[in-house]
Amino acid sequence: MSNPYPGLRSKHNQAAAIVDQLTLAEKAKLCSGKNFWHTEGIPRLNLPSVMVTDGPHGLRKQNAAADHVGLNKSVPSTCFPTACALAASWDTDLMEEVGVALGEQCVAEDVAVLLGPGLNIKRHPLCGRNFEYFSEDPLLSGKMAAALVRGVQSQGVGTSVKHFAVNNQEFARMYADVIVDPRTIREIYLRGFEIVVKEAQPWTVMCAYNRVNGTYCSEHDWLLNQVLRHEWGFEGLVVTDWGATNDRVAGVASGLDLEMPGSGGVNDELVRRAVKNKTLAEDALDQAVLRNVSLALLGQDVADKNQTLDHQAHHNLARRVAAESTVLLKNDPSLLPLPFGESVAVIGAFAKNPRYQGTGSSQVNPTRLDNAWQAIAEYSDSILYAPGYDPKSSELNESLIDDAVSAALEADTAIVFIGLPNIYESEGFDRIHMDLPEQHNRLVRAVSSANKNTIVVLENGAPVTMPWIDGVGSVIETYLSGQAGGAAVADVIFGTSNPSGKLAETFPWALNDVPSNRWFPGKNRQVHYREGLNVGYRYFDSANAPVLFPFGHGLSYTSFEFSDLDIVLDPSPDRTRVTLTCNLTNTGQIEGAEVVQVYVHDVESSVYRPEQELAAFEKVLLAPGETKCVSFTCDETAFNFYDTGVQAWVVEPGQFEIRVGASSRDIRLREILEIPAAGDLVDQESTQTAAVSTEAVRAMPGDSPNRGIAENEAEFERMLTRPVPAREYPRPFHINSSVGELQHSWLGERVRNFFVNQFLGSMGGSSSNATLNKMFEEMANHMPLRGLVLFSRGKVTHTHVRMIVAALNHQFGQVVRIWAQHKIDLKEK
Repeated sequence: MSNPYPGLRSKHNQAAAIVDQLTLAEKAKLCSGKNFWHTEGIPRLNLPSVMVTDGPHGLRKQNAAADHVGLNKSVPSTCFPTACALAASWDTDLMEEVGVALGEQCVAEDVAVLLGPGLNIKRHPLCGRNFEYFSEDPLLSGKMAAALVRGVQSQGVGTSVKHFAVNNQEFARMYADVIVDPRTIREIYLRGFEIVVKEAQPWTVMCAYNRVNGTYCSEHDWLLNQVLRHEWGFEGLVVTDWGATNDRVAGVASGLDLEMPGSGGVNDELVRRAVKNKTLAEDALDQAVLRNVSLALLGQDVADKNQTLDHQAHHNLARRVAAESTVLLKNDPSLLPLPFGESVAVIGAFAKNPRYQGTGSSQVNPTRLDNAWQAIAEYSDSILYAPGYDPKSSELNESLIDDAVSAALEADTAIVFIGLPNIYESEGFDRIHMDLPEQHNRLVRAVSSANKNTIVVLENGAPVTMPWIDGVGSVIETYLSGQAGGAAVADVIFGTSNPSGKLAETFPWALNDVPSNRWFPGKNRQVHYREGLNVGYRYFDSANAPVLFPFGHGLSYTSFEFSDLDIVLDPSPDRTRVTLTCNLTNTGQIEGAEVVQVYVHDVESSVYRPEQELAAFEKVLLAPGETKCVSFTCDETAFNFYDTGVQAWVVEPGQFEIRVGASSRDIRLREILEIPAAGDLVDQESTQTAAVSTEAVRAMPGDSPNRGIAENEAEFERMLTRPVPAREYPRPFHINSSVGELQHSWLGERVRNFFVNQFLGSMGGSSSNATLNKMFEEMANHMPLRGLVLFSRGKVTHTHVRMIVAALNHQFGQVVRIWAQHKIDLKEK
């Protein structure tokens, strides 16, 4: 689908004329939000204030009265499956359709920018926000995100890809320093963002809260200017995550354009003074203002449109998307699909009260909500129900299990709906283990013992352990499947829809199998990414380690045959381009879709490389007996790696094995490709076909006995190509001390308690919603003290924060001096 709507650059000339008329104070003002959800406007120049709002699997627009996160006060909007489910579709065309629908909703509600998608890598299965991210693989993440962005922006509405960058956990997310080596950050954590920028040009990129190698993302010149703009050609603006600003003046100088929410003018004044004092170049400010004005002008175009929503059509799309994202993990002995009219025991409270989305800033108020109980009743005349557990707490209750067993004994088939309650995973905090609630596990064991025809349906946002896996006939992974997920899973169970979803992440057997687990979630205010490139299947396939379910896995009600792999290397000496084709045949009796997955294995490399890496994929729908020739074109990015010595992408000449299959562990076709040596630059990306630098080999040698994992500090230093940063201590307190760190002192505990209570109120926390309260409390605990300025919208000033810090450190004389200097500054102003 072509994008008929250009980005911010299309408004630059018009914006430049406006910038020329602005005062310095107005320029500074335009670099902050007007409130939580609107940019600033300049009425005298007819420059509008435009609205941005949360997404990304629906529209979470607050009503006019709300001026905080207010997660319960948004307008009704179609709730599509969350990113963890969308990614399982492996269907970029479908993603684009979802994007179009989201764009239509934005236009109808006069929203200029939808804040999504999120495409942070699933480094560890316990990240509380994994449900909002696509995959452990950067290619799959980038391609799915780019398709969604194209769809949204085709409607003349902007997107904000987030969170840039290396934001892979909720614990300490607002201040943690991620220590990561140059190869890993390029190949794993930035590549998805690179794909989105180059293929879809999102209007905005949202910077993350955390630090990367010592510098906050909101003022990271290397990330925001060198990589994002100069290397990738990003044309849009960079906006903070809400409250992510550390040093506003440094941010402007480093490529940060828009601060959200506004600081009540406090940071605007700092920017104005910095320009006046010549500590900030006005040209840098003008660049930020130009982008912000361009966004406002594009947003004004949105306001001029008329859009009538077809909620039923969007709901139907949500149902189709949920069905195509459903992953059939196990089906033995071909228990599914069920015949119509079979007696069924539907067990599990999630069947009537589904867990269909995650908690946090992405939480949507759905236009309607299907449930599986009602949908299954349309397929079966004989249906029983037992809740099995409390959907909120899932505490142990043997009586509920006994009732479920009684129902299972009376039916031909038992369908058990289980998963993770909201309180188990959410934005704001990470999970503490990979297990389902014990009540859910006991329920499955009891029911499957009573009825051998037991089907388990999972509703969860991330991998879970399944200690009962050998005792059940079928397992269906629905993830968090949106408002139509209940009807969609009934369609799959009874065969109206043939499952075609594939896992976008590995399901490990146990938490200790995950290579990053030793360094998650970090300590001493740092997170060491010592596992390097070994994320997800890149590690498990390299180590030949057993997994519960592999990356790319998903069954169908039909069968497929792969054949006739053919590979052609472009003979041109100045580029690496490979065309490969294979045939795919539906050898079963019903229509079905298969995802053809292409992996590349470097046969002999001077540096460590994972066993194989995803290079391309395509979802193919086939009628029974039908054969299609599937074609892929792979450029140098399928073969290259980042050489830390020459600081460039390199394709090392030699043999590569092309592998084609149905998952990373189900390879059907293989063929060797020889890439010859050449000294010429491949293209503008500065990828070279050349020998590897000695520095790169030293950092991550090909014969590494630890498969590229830094087991000790010396190995980590070689990987980083620099010393490992010294550990950080919580004392003395400073402006980036977290609120939670204060509680270890008498005064700090009181400051912490006061702030947490104030934060809960300002964020719209509800005492009746335990998950929301836990989320907001954890957000407050992990907030740096300087965040008080933004979230109070200037009622607490930087001066107040410095005084609080001095008092916490028992420097009461310093408190007096700071206040006295503040009075002098006010008088001079």
